[in-house]
Amino acid sequence: MTDRNTFSDLAALIARLRAPDGCPWDRAQTHVSLRPYVLEEAHEVIEAIDRGAPDALADELGDLLLQVLLHSQIASENDQFTIEDVIDGLVRKLIRRHPHVFADAPSDIDSIRRTWDEVKKQEGHAKAQLPALLAARKLVDHLSSSPGEIKRADYPNDEAHAGGVILAAIAQAWQGGIDPEIALRKATIYFSQQRNEVEQ
Repeated sequence: MTDRNTFSDLAALIARLRAPDGCPWDRAQTHVSLRPYVLEEAHEVIEAIDRGAPDALADELGDLLLQVLLHSQIASENDQFTIEDVIDGLVRKLIRRHPHVFADAPSDIDSIRRTWDEVKKQEGHAKAQLPALLAARKLVDHLSSSPGEIKRADYPNDEAHAGGVILAAIAQAWQGGIDPEIALRKATIYFSQQRNEVEQ
């Protein structure tokens, strides 16, 4: 059995690629230039999950991990933070957000959600400007409103009403255990394939 590479080996490899005599492409990257790749790799992880392909999923998770390490290495070079800081911060955050596991907080789902939200507020992180579909999904996840109630709300104009119809569909999908982002992507692919078949 051959020796397996470790996380430390990977971190050292990324540092080597970013070294003065390393890879010109890797050395040229910045936090800003890497933004599209973070999104791209996340989508490829989702695609591998949807295909039910464990080998592909392991590979794509590696590519996503590469983005974490590249950003951490760039930050380290600028004396901002290191991959160790990222890991330490994540461990502390997970313990802080799971008092029902590491302390004596209530462990029912509603209490867990409330605690999670309260801890996030206490952490004081600025809210990110999420894509509209994801922001809508997060909103309906915290609402007790039914899709019908959302659709019937007194919207101020036709544009907002149309948005309400979409929001209600998102709520219906999410309450049914379906992620609307993935559902919309699958429907778009399927519809496109059907149209292509008809046109051919």
